Amino acid sequence: MKYNILIGGAAGQGMETLSSLLAKLLQRKGYHVFTLQDYMSRVRGGHNFFQVRFGDEEVKSHSEELDGIIALNDETLILHSARLKETGFIICDDEVTSDDPRKISVPAKRLAAESGNPRAASSVQLGALAGLFGLDDLHLDTILSEKFDEKVAGENLAAFHRGLTLTSKKFEMGRGLLEGQMLIHGNDSIALGALAAGMKFYSAYPMTPSTSIMSYLVKRARKAKIVVEQAEDEIAAINMAIGASYAGARAMTGTSGGGYSLMVEAVGLAGITETPLVIAEIQRPGPATGLPTRTEQSDLRFVISSSHGEFPKMVIALRNPQDAFYQTARAFDLADKYQLPVIILGDQYLADCTRTVGPFDVRSVEVNRHIADPAPYNEGETYSRYRMTDSGISPRLIPGAIPGTSVNSDSDEHDENGSITESAEVRIMMVDKRDRKFQLLKGEVQEPEFTGTGNPDILLVAWGSLDSPVKEALDILNGDSDLSFGALVFGDIWPLPQRLLLDKAHNARKVVNVEQNHDGQLASLIMQETGLRMDHSILRYDGRPMSGSEIAARLKEALK
Repeated sequence: MKYNILIGGAAGQGMETLSSLLAKLLQRKGYHVFTLQDYMSRVRGGHNFFQVRFGDEEVKSHSEELDGIIALNDETLILHSARLKETGFIICDDEVTSDDPRKISVPAKRLAAESGNPRAASSVQLGALAGLFGLDDLHLDTILSEKFDEKVAGENLAAFHRGLTLTSKKFEMGRGLLEGQMLIHGNDSIALGALAAGMKFYSAYPMTPSTSIMSYLVKRARKAKIVVEQAEDEIAAINMAIGASYAGARAMTGTSGGGYSLMVEAVGLAGITETPLVIAEIQRPGPATGLPTRTEQSDLRFVISSSHGEFPKMVIALRNPQDAFYQTARAFDLADKYQLPVIILGDQYLADCTRTVGPFDVRSVEVNRHIADPAPYNEGETYSRYRMTDSGISPRLIPGAIPGTSVNSDSDEHDENGSITESAEVRIMMVDKRDRKFQLLKGEVQEPEFTGTGNPDILLVAWGSLDSPVKEALDILNGDSDLSFGALVFGDIWPLPQRLLLDKAHNARKVVNVEQNHDGQLASLIMQETGLRMDHSILRYDGRPMSGSEIAARLKEALK
C-alpha cells in the first residue's frame, strides 16, 4: 500500500517542520518515503505545499492523487481538494472554513498552547495524522530531541499525544521492513559524492536551487577538512575553483542557470588551460530570474555549448539520489583524468525532493588523482605542461612539486611549455591535441539505463531526474496495455552514448521523448548526433514536475 499526504499553507506556517517530522518518523519505522516540496520565492505568505508519499512498497516518485490533506489555510483546500480521493481526509484547524464531509477539525493552536508551546501546532496535527494510520510515537521523542532542545522537544511530544487522541485508525499500513535507510535530498547526495571523491575546495555564490550543496558542505567543513568559500559572485566562484585545482586541490563550484551564464567564460579558461573542474548546475526555469523555486530541464543545450571556441567538456545528468552520489564522485575522476571541466546537471525536483535510499558504498569510490610523478624531472628543468601526446593528455605536474620548476598556464593559446603563441601551426596542434582527449573520452561514456521489456513496442527516452517518474509510468503502462513499454534514461549526455539507443529504437514501433522543457532538447541532440527523429514528445515547462501517472496518461492519449 502507498499513501500520499499534502500539507499546504502560507510560508512561515510550519509546513516544513511538519513534513520533515512525518517523513523521518515513517523512515525510522521502516517505510519507503518520497517527499516533494512546492514553494514560492518569498519568506512569508503565498501558497506553499509539501507532499509526503509513503508505503510498505517502493515509492519511486510523487503522485497527483491525494489520500489526505493537512490544510493550514483556506487556500490549500481551494487549490487541492479536487485531487483528494473520495475516501480521503482533511485535517484542519477550526478557523479553516470548509463544509467538506471529509473534514476532521483539529484545534491544533489551542491544544498546542495547552501543551505549553503555541508553536507546537504542527505536532498536534502530526498526532492526528498518526492516529488515522495507527502509528504510535515510536522514535518521535528521539527525532524531536535531534531537532529541538529538551524543553521544546517535551512540549512538542505532549502536543503530539493530544493530537493522537483526536482520531482513530482508518487506514491499513503494512509492516515497515526497511532497515538502515537514509532519507536524503539530491543536493545532499551531490555533496556527499564530492566528499567521497576527496574534494578539498568548494566555492559558490548562493543561488536557488543549488545553495543547499554549499549549506551541507559548510556545516561539515571543519570535520571534513575542506575549504568552503562563499564568493562575491559566480565569476569569482568559478575562478577560485580553477585556481584551487591548478594548485592541486580537487575543486568544485555550484550554481543554477543564471549563475552559470556568468561562469561560461571561465569554463573556457578551464578548457584551454586543461584544468580539472567539476561544476554542479542545478536547473530552474529561465531565462533571467525565471521561476527561482521551480523545476525545469531547459539548460541542456546551453551547458553543452557553453563558452566560446571549441574544447572538450563532459555533461552528466543526475537521475536520483544514489546516482547523484556515485556520478558526482565519478565526475572528479574524469575531470582529473582528462583534464577538463565536467558539468553535472541537476534540477530543483532532484535537489529538494527527499527519498529513502540504502547507504552509499563510500569504499567503492576510487580516488585516482592522475597526477604526474615529479621524479623524472630535475630541479630547474623546463617542464612541458602541454606536451604533445598520442592521447592528448599531458603529464600534469602540481606547482611546487619540483623546486625551481615552473608550471606555466595561460588563457591565450600556448605552446607545449605554456608560453603564449601566435603560431598557426601550434594553434592547430593544440586544438587537435585537446580534441584527442574528447575522442578518448567517448570510450568512457556510460550507456543510458534501460527499464522495461527487452524489445518494447513503445520506447520512452528521457534524462536526469525524470528517471523515477518514467519508471513509475512504465509500471502503469505495462500493467494495463496490450503494447509493451520500455525506457532509456540518459545520465551521460555529452559525449552522447548512442549504441543502446540505436539498438532499442530500431526494434520499437514508436520512440517518444519525455522532457521538462519546451523544445525537446534531448530529442534535438539525438537527431543532431544520430539522425534519429522522435515520433512524439511529452513535454512540460510550467515549472512543476511531471508525475508517472501524468506521463502514462499523456502517452495513452497520444497513442490513440
